[in-house]
Amino acid sequence: MLHNSLYMRKFLLIDANSLIHRSFHALPPLTTPKGEPINAVYGLSSILLKLIKDHQPDYVAAAFDRPEATFRKVMYQEYKAHRPPTASELVSQLVEAHRTFEKFGIPVIEKAGLEADDIVGTLAEQMKKEPDVKVVIFSGDKDNLQLIDGDRVVVELLKTGVSKTVTYNEPLFLQEYGFSPKQLIDFKALIGDTSDNIPGVTGIGPKGATDLIREYGSIEKIYEEVGLIAKESLRKKLEAGRESALLSKTLATIKRDADLGVSLADFSQHPLDRDGLRKYFEELGFRSLVERMSS
Repeated sequence: MLHNSLYMRKFLLIDANSLIHRSFHALPPLTTPKGEPINAVYGLSSILLKLIKDHQPDYVAAAFDRPEATFRKVMYQEYKAHRPPTASELVSQLVEAHRTFEKFGIPVIEKAGLEADDIVGTLAEQMKKEPDVKVVIFSGDKDNLQLIDGDRVVVELLKTGVSKTVTYNEPLFLQEYGFSPKQLIDFKALIGDTSDNIPGVTGIGPKGATDLIREYGSIEKIYEEVGLIAKESLRKKLEAGRESALLSKTLATIKRDADLGVSLADFSQHPLDRDGLRKYFEELGFRSLVERMSS
């Protein structure tokens, strides 16, 4: 399958957890004919239909979180500690979502101790080294922007709800953020991340962090030269937050070298089983998706 780009083959990498959570919170309640909650699976199915049609990928994979504690939680007990337990209406749909990917013929990758982001990061790192392959990461999570690599790895990010997206390559990221994608982890090391309970450095906001990164390049370089910073109040904030900043950078860094034991051939995309999908959607009561498949 030839694509109208520099790269002949496209690898579509789906951050499944972020899509399911986004769908669950963005869409109104919906139940199957049996009365089971299904709005997140509906949103996911709708997104997948559009993704396959728009991208026509040669390879595709989906990454999931696992329920076990991750290496970040082991390192820092407060990581994501403030998040409420997953709603019971969503738990059942996370299970069903695995079946959804199976019906689409999309391989699911998950591993105890890792987050979906780490699976995505590892696969992106591995597959971008394959000749003539472009990796497109589809996610609702801005953390994945750190994985952008020129035009070789881009991130299509859900902006609002489950329909509007923006595709970030390196120039667009640089234009919007003022530093390179790989420096996003240094930015988060300074400002923290309330959604993940990453502490950052107290008293440093986005503008101050951006200025520091543009001047010094990285957290490590900032702390090499912290004693030379003229502004006393800034110097004291940084000195007081040194340990927190270094921990925060580690927590914010997506792992790219997990041992997944997979190769490109494991993710070859085959034609959709349209009859099987149609029956699946009928079973769940997704009439509008059945109509979409018939048009």
